[in-house]
Amino acid sequence: MLRFRPVLLVLLLAVPCLSAAAMERITLTTGFELDCVRREAVSESRVRLYLSESDRDAYVEIDNAKIQSIVVADDVVPTVAPVSAIPDAAPTMGAILSTAGARHHIDVDLLASVVQAESAGRSHAVSRTGARGLMQLMPGTATELGVQDAFEPQQNIGGGTTYLDQLLIRYHDDLPKALAAYNAGPGAVDRYHGVPPYRETRAYVARVIREFNRRKLARMQALTQEKKLDLRTTR
Repeated sequence: MLRFRPVLLVLLLAVPCLSAAAMERITLTTGFELDCVRREAVSESRVRLYLSESDRDAYVEIDNAKIQSIVVADDVVPTVAPVSAIPDAAPTMGAILSTAGARHHIDVDLLASVVQAESAGRSHAVSRTGARGLMQLMPGTATELGVQDAFEPQQNIGGGTTYLDQLLIRYHDDLPKALAAYNAGPGAVDRYHGVPPYRETRAYVARVIREFNRRKLARMQALTQEKKLDLRTTR
């Protein structure tokens, strides 16, 4: 269960309940296992494995020859596999965010909103203060988080998600405070006992929450549309 978030509870109540499809447990020739919600052939030799039903960008591609067995079971409990550990996998931004979000129990749409606000999805972005990569990690912060290459997407998102998780814990899941601390530092938030009166920081917090709400609303609309289509096809 996600350790978040009061900001969108009103919106989330409107999401219709949809029945989950059977999971498939894929065992690779290396012995590695991962769960996927569906498969899609992309060529005669490669298949796309979707790791999340709600995030269509969360998938990996792998050679058919690497698959040893597939087990279909309704009672398979989904497990999140580190994309970097899957042989020949081609991780997408969605897959990286989904993996990091699941590891820290943070909503993937929140992480995507932070990435959008920080770097607009540019992995080699550098700010005027020296922050680097997708989640704009300062060199000192990156070192503390064990990030060796801040321009490498998986390392950057992994480090940025860890840092955001620390801030959410510190501020008891108060999202505006955590975002303000991500932008201006915990010292500023503690000094002002909340979002500091910095124009840039207040604009940043508003921008992330607005994008987060936009993404959640889009997901609700998509789910509602899918539900309507399901009803039409079952009549």
